[in-house]
Amino acid sequence: MVTEGRLAGAAVDTLVERAAAAARAGLDVVQVREKALSDRALLSVVSALRAALSSTATRLFVNGRPDVALAAGADGVQVPEEGLPVADVKRAFPSLTVGASCHSVDAVRRAAGEGADFVLLGPVFTTPGKEERPLGLDVLAAAAAAVAVPVHAIGGVTPSRVPALRAAGARGGAAIRPFLEGPADAIIRAFRAAEGGRPFSS
Repeated sequence: MVTEGRLAGAAVDTLVERAAAAARAGLDVVQVREKALSDRALLSVVSALRAALSSTATRLFVNGRPDVALAAGADGVQVPEEGLPVADVKRAFPSLTVGASCHSVDAVRRAAGEGADFVLLGPVFTTPGKEERPLGLDVLAAAAAAVAVPVHAIGGVTPSRVPALRAAGARGGAAIRPFLEGPADAIIRAFRAAEGGRPFSS
């Protein structure tokens, strides 16, 4: 589950409620991706989620902000492709799990070589509001075959597409709308049923 970047006011309470429900349904990871929030507001959101998820097995990641992740007691950080080098983040924040967001096979290889614990590749399919050309299943398959670390898919991930993602080698997947706009259990069940896949695991 990835937050959508439009948090404000009551939306935070709604996010926490949905994240908690998804965690109860078996969600592996919640990633907070909120670039527009101030440092203080971001820390508040992450801390609220940490509290809501503390009694579950769901892990909490913060996009691009290892300092906030550490301060809030989150489990890890998701490093954008043009963000801080993975190797530097791992060296400076050894307690955090470090994922890398990538948009090509070369970027996946680079992130894995720098020590990323897992990779998030996308967009695999067309995604509303995104201008990037979708990579497609062939690129996903090539990336999954190129590295030993888990490769997860993002971008247009829906329950009906899960079998194709798993067949291409994706260990799991990340999504926004299936979690924030509908029942979380549908996409979680789809991954569970697809050869032991997971909604988002590292």
